[in-house]
Amino acid sequence: MVPNGLARAAVRFKPAAFVGTFVALMMAAMIVSACGILLETGVRASVPPERYAGAPVVATADQRAHFVTGSGEDREDESVQVPDRALLDNSLVAKAASAPGARTAVADLTFPVQRDRKPLTAHNWGSTAFTGEKLTAGRAPHPGEAVLAGTAASVGDHVTLTTPEGTRTYRVSGTTAPQPHPIAWLADSEAVSVSGHPGRVDAIAVLPKSGVADGILKAQVAHALGARADVHTGDDRGAAEDGSLAEARELLTGLGGSFGGIAATVAAFTAAGTVALSVGQRAREFALLRAIGTTPRQIRRSIATETLLVAPLAGAAGCLPGIALARWWFGRLKEKGAIPPSVDLSVSYIPLLAAVGTALLTALAAGYTAARRPSRMKPGQALSEASTERLRVGWIRTPLGIAAAVGGAVCAGLAASATGEDAANAALGVVMLFMLAVALLGPLVARACAALFGLPLRTAGASANLAAANSRTNARRLASAITPIVLAMAFSSVLVFMHTSEDRVASDQQKAGITADHIVTADAGLAPDAVRQAAHTSGVTSAVGLLKTSVLVPAGSGGDHRLEPASAQGVTGTARDLAHVQDLDVQDGALTLRPGQIALDANLARTAHVSVGDRLEIRLPDGTRTAPEVAATYGRGLGLSQVTLPGADLAGHVTAPFDTELWTKGGTPHSLAPLGTVLDLGDYTTARSLDRELNAWANTVMAAVLGGFAAVAAVNTLVMTVLDRRRELGTLRLIGSTHRQVMRMIRWEALLVALAGIGLGTGIAVATLVPMMNGLTGRSPYIPPLVYGSFSGSVLVLGLAATALPARGGPAQAVGSAAC
Repeated sequence: MVPNGLARAAVRFKPAAFVGTFVALMMAAMIVSACGILLETGVRASVPPERYAGAPVVATADQRAHFVTGSGEDREDESVQVPDRALLDNSLVAKAASAPGARTAVADLTFPVQRDRKPLTAHNWGSTAFTGEKLTAGRAPHPGEAVLAGTAASVGDHVTLTTPEGTRTYRVSGTTAPQPHPIAWLADSEAVSVSGHPGRVDAIAVLPKSGVADGILKAQVAHALGARADVHTGDDRGAAEDGSLAEARELLTGLGGSFGGIAATVAAFTAAGTVALSVGQRAREFALLRAIGTTPRQIRRSIATETLLVAPLAGAAGCLPGIALARWWFGRLKEKGAIPPSVDLSVSYIPLLAAVGTALLTALAAGYTAARRPSRMKPGQALSEASTERLRVGWIRTPLGIAAAVGGAVCAGLAASATGEDAANAALGVVMLFMLAVALLGPLVARACAALFGLPLRTAGASANLAAANSRTNARRLASAITPIVLAMAFSSVLVFMHTSEDRVASDQQKAGITADHIVTADAGLAPDAVRQAAHTSGVTSAVGLLKTSVLVPAGSGGDHRLEPASAQGVTGTARDLAHVQDLDVQDGALTLRPGQIALDANLARTAHVSVGDRLEIRLPDGTRTAPEVAATYGRGLGLSQVTLPGADLAGHVTAPFDTELWTKGGTPHSLAPLGTVLDLGDYTTARSLDRELNAWANTVMAAVLGGFAAVAAVNTLVMTVLDRRRELGTLRLIGSTHRQVMRMIRWEALLVALAGIGLGTGIAVATLVPMMNGLTGRSPYIPPLVYGSFSGSVLVLGLAATALPARGGPAQAVGSAAC
């Protein structure tokens, strides 16, 4: 593998053949390194403890809900992060304190309260043993008393606080130093009783005896508590304190792992095609080398050496823009609140080394595969095939391509019959298999496209007729140009139009389902008696309070069983009043809102394989198992909420039990203003759309990354193809073709390539989106004409520019070389 003279000469004297390879491998390394950095950040992500900084050992409940299926060797335990926060039984505090190395164990409680409709955070006073707050006046609170910080109050004053268990008046027993946000401390027993989940606490902080190491104390506490709690030390305390870290980890590992795997596969696959094209363009050289006695091993060794000269440099060059892409991506996620501010991007040598290795292995494999046939052929046969394109189909690629196409059709059928995530997962297989089929059957597909699009070209003049003939006789060259365009159109369309379709359905369901006249919201949550006050407001005929949250629902079919989050609304009010402000489009059963009953979106019910009258085991926001009876199914869950249940059934299972929205029929904004911020229908639907902004943005970025890479690969391939045809273009000039005629032929060929790529990419996208959206929404996909037009227009512009610019000076410059 030491660089030999032949390899150095090839790189030195024919740089155009290697510039395209360098660009393709550099782009592949950029995507692999960026996704690898995000994946590593997700694995390593941590936040330093703030509230628990003074507690070396902290015990919390398991924050993941587990779904166990099978038994014995077939037993599987699928888990997912709970939507809210899982709590511990207060009796475990004494058990934690009984650990041999524990000096004391302190319960920790954090819950929201309100004072004059303004939010405060409440804690139990005992938690100051590890947080370190000190009184500036007064004394610690007894039952019926409170210590305040950050709010106007003096010792001896009486304040009214709205707690999850109702409104209570407390005497101010003391104050502390000002805090960034208003805080109220209650006596430990008082805090446990009014927190909304009596008898349960958020965490247990364990303080050690003198000389006891953190690791030893952790083991002792874990033994004392058994399987009923998770014990944390070090930076793990930050994860126990901030539940958003777990969601950020899942997001980053999903982007870096799932999307990164797809992106890396596409990048490597496209780069391999460019390398193969570069090697294939030099078939005449390899044939001449064989004719003068070069052995097959020497040719393969030369190609491998060329790869070693180009691939590592290209991989290293791609790492820097990969780091920049990862930083930009990570920063935008942090700006949108998907990642805690204290989490930093992790950049190490591991993803960079993986990127360089991917570029090197891709180039070696592609170069070896492309050179295998010309290096093994007899010299005479090699010269013959180098002068004309081989028309015979490959006996390996063709059966594999047919199998991939059949597999894509089968997956499309499965996606059409599935629902929810099953449909989405099956549809992902559709786009991957069809893309593989296009790549493997590239020459055959190119000939078919040339025959189809070439028919109208035959009647469009000499230049168009010549373009059609070139396309038919150079199908492999045409396939190399079409494949990246198909990639760009297919992946970008699926990712973008999946969101536009869901957004369109959700918007339509909201418009049809919201029959309320006014919707009232409040940042701190609505007062517990807000529904009663609204019902007694002049002009209001119906009032319903809604607590918006999420629950976990079992889903899946066959051997794929899992828990999926579903949007939920807990209703305060009657089913009659709910029907007046929301039209859920009940399809089966009756929405009664009785305790122990739920109503489900019809698609979600099909995914969970339940119907009216069945019991469905779900996980409430804190992970508590319950099995309510399905009372009804409805059709507008995507725009409103997928699960509807009585608000009382959610009590004690959410951190903030206050209703988040109040829907009324009748009344006026002025009369409802004392209850919160009054929104009309347009304001509410806009606010609801912001909830989907992150998913839409993530899909758009992924489409831009994949589509942008594929577009650059397409331009790169087209430029390489045109530059390789300089002798051909010069020959056309020598036999009498004008410069305008040659350029017109090039433009017709570029148009044929672009239209073929757009058509195939659109077909793959439609074959993917139709079953996917039918399973997810029950409707056909929505493709905005302007967005699709911008995709197609971009492909046309890039295709024409990528061929016209390098060809503009090519014919004139090639006349001399063609004559020599």
